[in-house]
Amino acid sequence: MHVDAGVGNGGDALSEPTRPEPPVSEVSQPFWDATRERRLLVQWCGACDRPVFYPREVCPTCLDAGLEWRESAGTGTVHAITVEHRPQNPQFANRVPYAIALVDVAEGWRMLTNLVECDPLTVPVGTPVTVAWEPLSDGRNLPVFTPAGVSDG
Repeated sequence: MHVDAGVGNGGDALSEPTRPEPPVSEVSQPFWDATRERRLLVQWCGACDRPVFYPREVCPTCLDAGLEWRESAGTGTVHAITVEHRPQNPQFANRVPYAIALVDVAEGWRMLTNLVECDPLTVPVGTPVTVAWEPLSDGRNLPVFTPAGVSDG
């Protein structure tokens, strides 16, 4: 059970997770803090001018530690997709079939995510998508994606 830091802002004092929830580290804290406001951030390397995702201490391309946070538009295209018919975790049992996708985000980075608010069997590679948000038990929001035009994020 998690205590919701958003109590008083529409959050519940205590809520049970409905899915496995990603951990927060010192490096990823700014990313997760932004999700409380439904903003999608990505690290950017000033030395080689490239996006860095997932959050890290140094750029994996040039090993520079000069990373900054930039806001993403939250749009992209489906690079690859798989549909799960048997949940790999019991918390996903009520979601089958569900889609796991690699999304090429517009700013040049790739994110492993879920596709929601659609029939996962009808989403081809190349589909334009936009970020949507799945509430987590502690007040954060998990970025997921929907086919463009389905959700306002």
